[in-house]
Amino acid sequence: MRGQAPLQHPPETMVNVRELLLLAHVPGIGPARLRALVNHFGDPRAVLEASARSLTRVRGIDRTSAHAVVSSLRSPGSAAHERDVAAQLSKLNKAGGRIVTFWDPEYPENLKRIYDPPPYLWVLGAFQPRDSSGIAIVGTRSPSPYGVQVADRLSAGLSSLGLPVISGLARGIDTAAHRAAVRVGGRTVAIIGSGIDVIYPPENRGLAQSILREGAVISEFEMGAKPDAVNFPRRNRLVSGIALGVVVIETGPEGGAMITAHLALDQGREVFAIPSPVRDGVRSGTNTLIREGKALLVESVDDIIVELAPRLSGIVAADRPRTRATPPDLTLFERQVLDALGEAPTHIDEISRRSRLSPSDTLVHLLTLEFKGAVRQMAGKLFARS
Repeated sequence: MRGQAPLQHPPETMVNVRELLLLAHVPGIGPARLRALVNHFGDPRAVLEASARSLTRVRGIDRTSAHAVVSSLRSPGSAAHERDVAAQLSKLNKAGGRIVTFWDPEYPENLKRIYDPPPYLWVLGAFQPRDSSGIAIVGTRSPSPYGVQVADRLSAGLSSLGLPVISGLARGIDTAAHRAAVRVGGRTVAIIGSGIDVIYPPENRGLAQSILREGAVISEFEMGAKPDAVNFPRRNRLVSGIALGVVVIETGPEGGAMITAHLALDQGREVFAIPSPVRDGVRSGTNTLIREGKALLVESVDDIIVELAPRLSGIVAADRPRTRATPPDLTLFERQVLDALGEAPTHIDEISRRSRLSPSDTLVHLLTLEFKGAVRQMAGKLFARS
């Protein structure tokens, strides 16, 4: 991604990135120990300068690890580590990227709460607060025309509501989801299983550049890292971890999207699945998820919004620009709900009564209207025209 320009005013990182990378090079200091050490001492430099005795006071740090840290700046390999870190940062700068650490305000809150979150991420573009309400769309690399059509329709629909679309930039369903979001001017985040300077598959390099107009490309793998098969299961936990929910479209029983679905369940995310033809064993993993009660059957964006409405209300709308004019692309029911609003703020129960819709349906349409800038929500379940 050599042609990508860096942010004009990138947010300052809360910890020294160079020292963090040096600490990450210490043998035996994996992601969990790295987080524990920096959390305890407050800064990677303080960790590197600490005594072995003080290091062993940190949970999970044994004597072997402590002595490895103490000797890291004086070991024969320390100069090589310094050069390696310098080379990595040089490549990152040339690519126009940044490192966002676990301790930075920009680091996605959803990711902080998963098991084994990365201590730092390599980023092209930037995170946004509304990424916490993003929806992941995943599926097979060999989709049917129907699967591509569904991915396109769902991604475009979610994007039109201001919901970021999360995926992995792989061939097939991932590509269709990213392209649809870009086409409608939505935000989409690609989480890849290689370095951010090694876009895979190579035919998606142009798509990655398009994603950066409104979104981001991120990875936990260092610059130059190849798209090795072992990287993708780890990548999948970030796809589900950053999102509010995961939609699975066509996957084999042992496919990568099934791994993502199970990771999402472990992370407490809502999982949705598009049913596949009964005879299509190659792509029928979604049917297994639905049959086993692990995923909710969905056929449209509305099905997703209905399920997530209580958790979406007010999250995305706060980040979207308000418009004074009523949007022209309202559905019949949205206009019905909007007409039920008076000049003064109105309680949702009264809106439901006036519109003759159920409270749950009314909430969904109010949320959609809020996304479109036609309605604003106030305290006490009160709504008013924007």
